[in-house]
Amino acid sequence: MTAITASMVKDLREKTGAGMMDCKVALTETGGDSEAAVDWLRKKGLSKAAKKSGRVAAEGLVAVAVRDQTGVLVEVNSETDFVARNEEFQALVRAIALVALETGDDLDKLKNAHYPGGDSVDAAIANAIATIGENMTLRRTGALHVSKGVIGSYVHNAVTDGLGKIGVIVGLESAGNTDVLMPLARLIALHVAAANPTALEASALDAALVTRERNLLADKNAGKPAHVLEKIIDSGMKTFYKEVCLVDQISIHAEHAGKAISQVIKDSEKAAGAPIVLKGYLRYALGEGIDKPEAADFAAEVAALQS
Repeated sequence: MTAITASMVKDLREKTGAGMMDCKVALTETGGDSEAAVDWLRKKGLSKAAKKSGRVAAEGLVAVAVRDQTGVLVEVNSETDFVARNEEFQALVRAIALVALETGDDLDKLKNAHYPGGDSVDAAIANAIATIGENMTLRRTGALHVSKGVIGSYVHNAVTDGLGKIGVIVGLESAGNTDVLMPLARLIALHVAAANPTALEASALDAALVTRERNLLADKNAGKPAHVLEKIIDSGMKTFYKEVCLVDQISIHAEHAGKAISQVIKDSEKAAGAPIVLKGYLRYALGEGIDKPEAADFAAEVAALQS
């Protein structure tokens, strides 16, 4: 009898989207023949996920979960926005976010982590694909932790608590009063959702991006004396940082009109009773960066079916 190895089970699972135990049984029943095992799973209706794996999934939900001083973001994609309103899908995404609180920002670790009441997170997604009938992917996860202080969060276009189109978490490191820190963290999270900064501060920007911006300013002002050009570039970079760096951005909130986020934080320290450090933020917008196919011509599709 052919020995069924973990590697064989893993390969079959990746090929079919079926659960671990189902793959092991299929290989056992077929004497380790991978192709025969695929057919066995198909006959049992257990490889539905494989039929849908090639379809673009750019809709879905972003989930936010916070526990104590740790916050996570998770993006799970589906093919249509309709599925995002499915309570079963919502429960799946919410549960994955809770698992992510334990696994952090390691995507592979999250995919292979135990899913409550079942196998792994990956297997739970495969089962949901088979049940709901759309391709789904766990696209990314991120985590933020503070040793003391708070994690604030905000979900934009929420379909239910903690699930929506844009998710943001903000970490404030401080020994101050949490009754002051938490509203401040949420206020900054709202700002991040709207302003979409590129980085926390100038030092965190990609060096290539900074060089490109300096070169653009130099090209626009070519011909000016060197000492004048340098001042123009420095001034232009300050303006650039105000546009893309969170701490330098001007708050979108009316009560802090004209103030940079760094100043808003500084102004809150007296009420909080301690210094406040903006440790970081994470922002996920659903489907950003995914190449979506052009909208199909429904009439053409119907005509093609009839031809």
